[in-house]
Amino acid sequence: MPFPSLDRLSPLENFGHSMGSPAFVYRPTRAEQIAELFESASRCGYTIGLRGSGRSYSDAALNGGHIVLDIRRMNRVLEWNPDTGVIKVEPGVTIQQLWQYTLEDGWWPPVVPGTMFPTLAGCLAMNIHGKNNCVAGTIGEHVLGFTALLPNGDSITCTPQTTPDLFYGLISGAGLLGVFTSITLKLKRIYSGNLWVHAWASPNLRAMMSEMEPLKTETDYLVGWVDSTANGRALGRGQVHAADYLHEGDDSAPAQTLRVDYQTLPDTFFGLVPKSSLWQFMRPFMNNVGVPWVNIAKFLSSRFLSHHHHFLQSLVAFNFLLDYVPNWERSYGRGGLIQYQSFIPKETASDAFVEMIALTNRRGLPNYLSVLKRHRPDKFLLSHAVDGWSMAMDFRVTAGNRAKLQALCDELSEMVLQAGGRFYFAKDGTLRPEMAVLFLGVEALRRFRELKAQCDPQGLLQTELYRRLLCGPA
Repeated sequence: MPFPSLDRLSPLENFGHSMGSPAFVYRPTRAEQIAELFESASRCGYTIGLRGSGRSYSDAALNGGHIVLDIRRMNRVLEWNPDTGVIKVEPGVTIQQLWQYTLEDGWWPPVVPGTMFPTLAGCLAMNIHGKNNCVAGTIGEHVLGFTALLPNGDSITCTPQTTPDLFYGLISGAGLLGVFTSITLKLKRIYSGNLWVHAWASPNLRAMMSEMEPLKTETDYLVGWVDSTANGRALGRGQVHAADYLHEGDDSAPAQTLRVDYQTLPDTFFGLVPKSSLWQFMRPFMNNVGVPWVNIAKFLSSRFLSHHHHFLQSLVAFNFLLDYVPNWERSYGRGGLIQYQSFIPKETASDAFVEMIALTNRRGLPNYLSVLKRHRPDKFLLSHAVDGWSMAMDFRVTAGNRAKLQALCDELSEMVLQAGGRFYFAKDGTLRPEMAVLFLGVEALRRFRELKAQCDPQGLLQTELYRRLLCGPA
């Protein structure tokens, strides 16, 4: 059979359904099969892009016209120690599989994204953060070690102590240096399946950031919802959620709350509306007329019904808000959405975010959902982290606004760079190569390209993101 096989040609999209391309998809179950794919691709002149669950909003898991290696079938738990919370897994294990496997033993993933469906390999490739970044850092900070297969044929074992360059490069390396074949992770000890949550309304963005700043290391989780369609003195108003793990003895029924079935999200809203069809009811409101009214209702509810509300919420319900409504991203319509996330130092973040939100509204391209988080820096090579703040903004893409949206994102990126900010490859679909150079820095790009030449001298590992941003001259 010729390589690549035509029966493996499949259309692929990013999570937001705003980018897509066909590729030859292979789904290995063993590291030996990955090595064979490297050899075949090299011989036949193809590149290989890595893909987990395809949850990236960017083109990081697309490789149009070439090969995509889907690692989800490599999903076994290899070792588990419920006394220490150390687990060793294959790269295709998802966050969902991880928490379901360890929860009843009293352990929880130390860092999770807003959805439980990404693979651990994808999480490490992008070095994901969660709502607890200021306290827990990124997921890479909890990795004790990993094994990886490199395109040069080497199988390596990495720890931060023995091989720091490879460790901090492959984690954050966007799947461009090697393929994780096993991951060893230290989990978080928990004594309840619930969190104590405190919710309150903030009148504008500057007030929200001022209220959140003193809590950055005082609470386990901290996140703000921002109404980016409001203007004037209400610009950036919204709601903050701070949450803490329960201490040992606080939960009167830990055996119940640490059960998987206790954590399972319901299939219906109010016991009536099937969640699987809810995105279709959302669709008529996902426009410049409907979203502001939805945001007004949400803010008024937070201000008058749940201001300074304290309550218990399950770990799953708090952390995985994106999973409440299956296929919610399809409510944005045929063109999909992009998520624009920027990270700006604390000294300049407030002014920059206010100006950015105001600009989106002036351009007639408001973002429909904004999320604010506090962050801390890290040691990883292609890092998005700063001692500051991030704001993620969701924009609807249509055939009529695509060019205008790119122009808007160019303006936003210039503002971020002027404020000393950075970007996140798991979310970016609009950056230009010169902007990647400016935020990563010449030295980081030099080190990345040295590692690329060492690990992948033939340039086998490529994606559309790589060709867009990272393969040109620094």
